[in-house]
Amino acid sequence: QVQLVEFGGGLVQAGGSLRLSCAASGPTFRISPSGWFRQAPGKEREFVAAISAGGGYPVYADSVQGRFTISRDNAKNMAYLQMNSLKPDDTAAYYCAAYTESPFDGGSPDSRKSRYTYWGQGTQVTVSP
Repeated sequence: QVQLVEFGGGLVQAGGSLRLSCAASGPTFRISPSGWFRQAPGKEREFVAAISAGGGYPVYADSVQGRFTISRDNAKNMAYLQMNSLKPDDTAAYYCAAYTESPFDGGSPDSRKSRYTYWGQGTQVTVSP
């Protein structure tokens, strides 16, 4: 089991930056790939970025490639999403998520929403023009 709590969202002007954090608890986070998803009003939840359990193999949605950076610190049970050059289209609720690999693989993480079994409650990011 993994419990996730996101924080760090807020209101920022276009071109600005925000850093989202995800605090994880539970015995299996260190063997669980993690990711970030977002959901704008009236739209489906979509993949943003993911990283392997060991902190490697980052993958990004095309829409955020080059602007967002995903990372994690297993010693602190934390995951992060650094968001730069924010655009109004980035406005959404952002969710931290994780899944446990069985058997453990340690390779490139999955980007499919259906693969993730643990979810945080979300944190709102609003980017003004």
